[in-house]
Amino acid sequence: MPRFSANISMMFTELPFEARFRAARKAGFGAVEFLFPYGYVAEGLTQALRDNALGLSVFNLPPGDWGGCDRGLAAVCGREAEFAEGLDLAARYARSLGAARVHCMAGIAEGRAAEACYIGNLRRAADRLARQGCRVMIEPINAVDMPGYFLNRTDQALELLQKIDHENVALQWDIYHHERTEGDALSAVADVMPHVAHIQIAGVPERHEPDGFGAVFAALDAAGYAGWVGCEYHPRGKTVKGLGWLREARNAAGTSRA
Repeated sequence: MPRFSANISMMFTELPFEARFRAARKAGFGAVEFLFPYGYVAEGLTQALRDNALGLSVFNLPPGDWGGCDRGLAAVCGREAEFAEGLDLAARYARSLGAARVHCMAGIAEGRAAEACYIGNLRRAADRLARQGCRVMIEPINAVDMPGYFLNRTDQALELLQKIDHENVALQWDIYHHERTEGDALSAVADVMPHVAHIQIAGVPERHEPDGFGAVFAALDAAGYAGWVGCEYHPRGKTVKGLGWLREARNAAGTSRA
C-alpha cells in the first residue's frame, strides 16, 4: 500500500492549524504537506513535525499575490526578481523543515515567452535547491479549477521536463487534476512513473475523499512507487469521519499505518 500524507491546508480544517499535525498522526498518516508555510514561524512547524514523528512530503514556493489572483510566478514574464525573492524564502523554509521536495507553481500565463521564462526560472530554482538536497517539482493543474494556468496537462508537463532538462526537476502528479483533464489515470501510469517524485489524490469531480481508488493504489504498488501519496482533498464533513477509504486501503494491504 502506498504511504499517505495528509494535506493539512485542506484536511482537518475543523481544527486550528497547529493542532492538525497531531490529528494527522492520530489518524494514521505518516507525513503531512501544506500549501504555503510562510505565515508560520519555520521553527514552530519543524517542532510540530518532530513532536508528532511526521515526515513532510511537500509545500509550494510563494505564489505571488494569491488574493490578487496570482497562482505562481515561474512563467510570468517581468516578475523574475519577485520569483527569485520567493525562491530565497522557500529555500530558507525548506532548510529549516528538512524538506526534500517543493512545488514551483507556474502561474497564469501563456505563449512562448512564458515557456522560456518558466524554463529559466525552473533551472535556477533547481540549481539553488539542489545544494541543500531539495528537489523541485512541476504540477499540471486542470483549467476548470484554475483557468489560465500555464501548465494544465500531464503530457505538457512531460514535454516541459525534457526542455528543462535538469536532474533536480521532477513531476508532481496529481491524479485528480489528470482525470479532470485527460481521463483515466491508470492508462498513464507506465508513461508517468519514471518522471514522478510525488503523487497527490482526490475524488473526481468534487475533490472530496478518494473513494474507489483501490486499482490506482495497486497500480502504484506494481510500478514500485515508494514515495508519498498526498491526500489533497476537501473532506465532505469532519475529516476523520471521511477516512473510510483509508481503512479500506489498510485492510486490503493488511497494514495499520498510512
